[in-house]
Amino acid sequence: MLQEGILNPAVNDLLSRIRHTNTLVITDWAFPYWNEIEVIDLSLTKGIPLITDLLEVLKDNFKVGEIWQAGEFLTTNPQDVIDTYDAKFNGFKGLHPDLKVTRLPHNDFKKMVPDAIGLIRTGDPTAYGNIILESV
Repeated sequence: MLQEGILNPAVNDLLSRIRHTNTLVITDWAFPYWNEIEVIDLSLTKGIPLITDLLEVLKDNFKVGEIWQAGEFLTTNPQDVIDTYDAKFNGFKGLHPDLKVTRLPHNDFKKMVPDAIGLIRTGDPTAYGNIILESV
């Protein structure tokens, strides 16, 4: 029985299928459903869990080379929220020091979603906090 790390079997299964250059989408509670890809819904209630909670758990095992996020994230959130996300993104730099963060228009972000291996929905209410992680 797993007693540490990610305990959710569906999340473990999804993560184990991600290879070089595959992407994983992590979204807020309101992100639309996508028929083209596997969706794991972890949302318990508004605010639980947060996207940053999931990033904290992933950083020890997921080697990320690029992170995409909607540019609107920077204009709709207070600086402390932006700083929290940036700190979590920097947590991945230990595994890949050349980590790149790209912020693009939200509509362009959504166009990338169907190419992902899967999507994990959280209870996060952060406006435009959704991210796409690319495995190295």
